[in-house]
Amino acid sequence: MKNVLISGGSIAGPALARSLRRRGFHPTVVERAPAPRRGGQAVDIRGAALDAADRLGILAEARALATRMRGMSVLDGDGNEVMSTTEETYSGGRLDGDDIEIMRDDLTRLLVDGTRDGVEYVFDDSITAVEQDGRGARVTFERAEPRTFDLVVGADGLHSNVRRLVFGEESRFIHHLGTYLAFFRADNFLDLDNWQMWLRDGDRGYGIYPARENAEIVISFGFGSPPLDYDHRDVEQQKRIVAEQFTGLRWEAPRLLEAMWKAPDFYFDSMAQIRMDHWSAGRVVLLGDAGYCPSPLSGQGTSLALVGACVLADELGVAGDDHRAAFARYEERMHPFVELNQALATENPGGPASEESVERAKNAISLGDRTTAG
Repeated sequence: MKNVLISGGSIAGPALARSLRRRGFHPTVVERAPAPRRGGQAVDIRGAALDAADRLGILAEARALATRMRGMSVLDGDGNEVMSTTEETYSGGRLDGDDIEIMRDDLTRLLVDGTRDGVEYVFDDSITAVEQDGRGARVTFERAEPRTFDLVVGADGLHSNVRRLVFGEESRFIHHLGTYLAFFRADNFLDLDNWQMWLRDGDRGYGIYPARENAEIVISFGFGSPPLDYDHRDVEQQKRIVAEQFTGLRWEAPRLLEAMWKAPDFYFDSMAQIRMDHWSAGRVVLLGDAGYCPSPLSGQGTSLALVGACVLADELGVAGDDHRAAFARYEERMHPFVELNQALATENPGGPASEESVERAKNAISLGDRTTAG
């Protein structure tokens, strides 16, 4: 069970590749994008995920690249400040704790750079079919020649291609949470200095915070809506949806929308969760958002990905050739952790979960049970 194909090159995939390589496996990572993805919002490494980052050998570097937010302001629909604090931010939580807030592309770079030796990366390609038998999983690609692997891991996000091919249509597993979010970056034309601004007007609102030593700002638009019918790969269509939702919103909305049309790193999707009874089928297993996306509303997607990668690697490392036992133990350990963290997204609709719930959920698993070297 040494040759493992991992679909997805963002966070969960490279984290698993790094862990498996240290255990003598030969991982191959296939990624649809032509290169590691740039841009994206701030993500959090919390609780047990700090232990995962330490074991992955990136904890010190992640701390060095952490955001340096000083606090935030909350505004009404006209841009008037109704609250400010230097104790916490909506994106990262409390500022006096050990948790790490880091830009997504910085974390991806740390994980990918640490796997350049010993891990094969296949960019600009994706899986089109998986056929399993007693000897392995034969995988067909869009561009590359077919290959056979011992195991296949779907770490390819909310709209997982591997999940669709092996487990069935997305509609069976996705649960819409009633909100859509868009993220993109722009030059820091507001001159924000490690300070966040959040405006809400009814069920619409936006957040702005700086990145890249205050040279850029990350802009997030959010609005409530039932499920929308749109093409997940048609960025211009998605930008039109956002523009229609936020036309007439006040304060800096016009300038933010203008910046959106120029943004090369625009991301738009529903806030949704993936809920499945099982994450494995034969020689195929799901990891991170592909199997148990908690949605960005939980603040725990990255932490689940890092922890899941370590747990899955642990179980494969101690199970020898018995991948079924490894997958069963992975699910047994991760399911309670996933359920607690997914609950954070729905505990307080329209706002963050309580600090007590976050503390309980983020620490609800130990990585010390089945660790092997690395």
